Amino acid sequence: MNMVTIVGIAVLAAAFSVVLKQKNPEYALALSLAAGVLMLGMIIAEARPLFDRMHSLLDASGTKAAYVQILFKSLGLCFITQIACDACRDLGETAIATKVEAAGKIAVLLVSLPLFEEILRIAGQLIG
Repeated sequence: MNMVTIVGIAVLAAAFSVVLKQKNPEYALALSLAAGVLMLGMIIAEARPLFDRMHSLLDASGTKAAYVQILFKSLGLCFITQIACDACRDLGETAIATKVEAAGKIAVLLVSLPLFEEILRIAGQLIG
């Protein structure tokens, strides 16, 4: 991963955002969001081999594909939630950010529900 590029984008976007915030706050927000999306895209593109490797390791361990999907969906939900919360906090909307965090946690629990059901089923078989 080219951290220098990501750090450079972050520093430039932050500097321009501070300058723009004084005259056009709406453009500062747009710049901040665009920089965040650009950096996230770069991170995801660079992390693709990591996800592929994790997938192959989990396949080699005999883990069901559904469990791997739950892992990746949960990870994606966490990233999306964090980005939305940071954007809300940047705008000074901490109450909305808190609600988004709660929604993200519930979404992760909902996605993970089949995994919890399977764990409970296995525990019931071990006990019974």
